[in-house]
Amino acid sequence: MTGNITVVDHPLIQHKLTLMRDQSTSTASFRLLLKEISLLLGYEVLRDLPLDTTDIQTPVGPMEAPILAGKKLVLVSILRAGNGLLDGMLELVPSARVGHVGLYRDPETLIAVEYYMKLPQQIGNRPTVLVDPMLATANSAIAAAQRVKEHGAMDIRFMCLLAAPEGVKAFSEAHPDIPIFTASVDSHLNDHGYIVPGLGDAGDRMYGTK
Repeated sequence: MTGNITVVDHPLIQHKLTLMRDQSTSTASFRLLLKEISLLLGYEVLRDLPLDTTDIQTPVGPMEAPILAGKKLVLVSILRAGNGLLDGMLELVPSARVGHVGLYRDPETLIAVEYYMKLPQQIGNRPTVLVDPMLATANSAIAAAQRVKEHGAMDIRFMCLLAAPEGVKAFSEAHPDIPIFTASVDSHLNDHGYIVPGLGDAGDRMYGTK
């Protein structure tokens, strides 16, 4: 498969993903599992964050200890389903700045339509993680990444729960500089633009809507 993609196949992630795929999983359980998986995915997405050192005093003695360097991280959620991943990432990095990009997929054209955007200022020198559970057609993700770039972001990563090969290809062609992190690349998209076997509509399953 082409594209700058990392499939995080940790056993805990794969186990939780199976529970999320099951159509009998409740809304409350689905929401909790998504939050838990985002924590686990976050470790891999943020593996290469730069470190500095600081002098501290432990109960036993002084030491030069590692600490995150540079500006605070920015997390950007693609509304509305991205908020499920955002919650877990904020537990991991509670000091992160947060942005939102509101996009919906036109049911006829499958093209992303923007209805809201609010991003932190001075995003250019901050590592930025764009989050959305599903990378299906990739139209929304491509549009959101473009908006974030237009606001100055340069160090961007994209994190999703599931991806389709078609979405990976499209996103990688549009943004070859942005690495993709996901728990699984599934078989294909169906005629309605849903990932197969997938888990249905992540937003609907998170919020109990249809």
